[in-house]
Amino acid sequence: MINMFEVAETNQMIEKENLDVRTITMGISLLDCADQSLEVTKEKIYQKITHYAKDLVSTGEEISKEFGIPIVNKRISITPISLVGATCCKTSDDYVEIAKVLDRAAHDVGINFLGGYSALVSKGMTPSDELLIRSIPKALKETELICSSVNIGSTKTGINMDAVRLMGDIIKETAELTKENDSLGCAKLVVLCNAPDDNPFMAGAFHGVTEADAIINVGVSGPGVVKYALEQVRGKNFEVLCETIKKTAFKITRVGQLVAQEASARLHVPFGIIDLSLAPTPAIGDSVADILHEIGVEHAGAPGTTAALALLNDQVKKGGVMASSYVGGLSGAFIPVSEDQGMIDAVVAGALTIEKLEAMTCVCSVGLDMIAIPGDTKATTIAGIIADEAAIGMINQKTTAVRIIPVIGKSVGDTVEFGGLLGYAPVMPVNSFDCSNFVDRGGRIPAPIHSFKN
Repeated sequence: MINMFEVAETNQMIEKENLDVRTITMGISLLDCADQSLEVTKEKIYQKITHYAKDLVSTGEEISKEFGIPIVNKRISITPISLVGATCCKTSDDYVEIAKVLDRAAHDVGINFLGGYSALVSKGMTPSDELLIRSIPKALKETELICSSVNIGSTKTGINMDAVRLMGDIIKETAELTKENDSLGCAKLVVLCNAPDDNPFMAGAFHGVTEADAIINVGVSGPGVVKYALEQVRGKNFEVLCETIKKTAFKITRVGQLVAQEASARLHVPFGIIDLSLAPTPAIGDSVADILHEIGVEHAGAPGTTAALALLNDQVKKGGVMASSYVGGLSGAFIPVSEDQGMIDAVVAGALTIEKLEAMTCVCSVGLDMIAIPGDTKATTIAGIIADEAAIGMINQKTTAVRIIPVIGKSVGDTVEFGGLLGYAPVMPVNSFDCSNFVDRGGRIPAPIHSFKN
């Protein structure tokens, strides 16, 4: 039974500590939409998405109103489109046509974003995969709600360096084509290693081929709640600190579990997973960096930051897994720069660099996220950054990602406004030494020895 104290406690989390359900994401399989005809494929895709998701937004709003829990986003993830379009798409422009249909369906059902304009190429690229990847810049320019991702490596397969090198070019081209909006297209494009099949968060969400025909995944976020809880134990030892984070994560996750069960029942779609990730927003008091400060570092990036983040991530997972039987996705602490006011402040103060962020990604939930860099950064340099991050994921058997934005026309010291949940970001310096001879070698980096467990 829930007692009145717990009700009051949850109300405070929502009203004063920025607790929210960040997203209800409906995953939809489009494998049965594949057809030799592009027009038939497009029609099947539109009909299936609008059929399953027609009540997604209204149901989310009903649950939010009924339980008093803010549900910020309603989203859709779909089967990686390079699989769906393999038979009918003969050119990159054919894939752009599918992207436009996806965007129309997303607008018509009223969601915030649709993820899954994706290719999974950790070991090699099919002709369809390459066509889709090369279509990404134009697709992101000509759509509004589509998010794209490419998985270029895994612990089991190694790193596909041909795909890494290509993605360096694709990110640059996307930046150029969307430069009138400060290269915003790159904010909807992420390159992953060890991508999970059930991630509800954009831009890396897609509906894995092992999933049911449709599922409901929920992502909960409560950095402000964790920070407030830690303020109550300021100066206490690590045992007290860890217990506090675990108990708080449990409470946050139970809110997500409630929403997921309700959404699943009302939409008649199976419940998939709860993602435990602490996802910040630009709002004051809703920052992962502020939690690290409360743990004891002056700014994110100061000595001790990586250890503090490792502790936070681990305790969030330990508390969260007790609150839900189905935990998945990414589950941990996000450290995006533009979406976290504390991270932005740390960059401006000179405490946080890309190199320190890379070190932090060894223990955080994802990777180098929403980082603005100079627009004249070379494609090979971007590819090198992707390769470094993928190597961390491959060796450590975890998901890592790069969502980096070379803002055309901007240089170090400038600020870029993305708006909404994407926030704003100072343009960060990038190591200018060349890595082109490395990324231009081609082929694959082999899987590590500990991957051979069959």
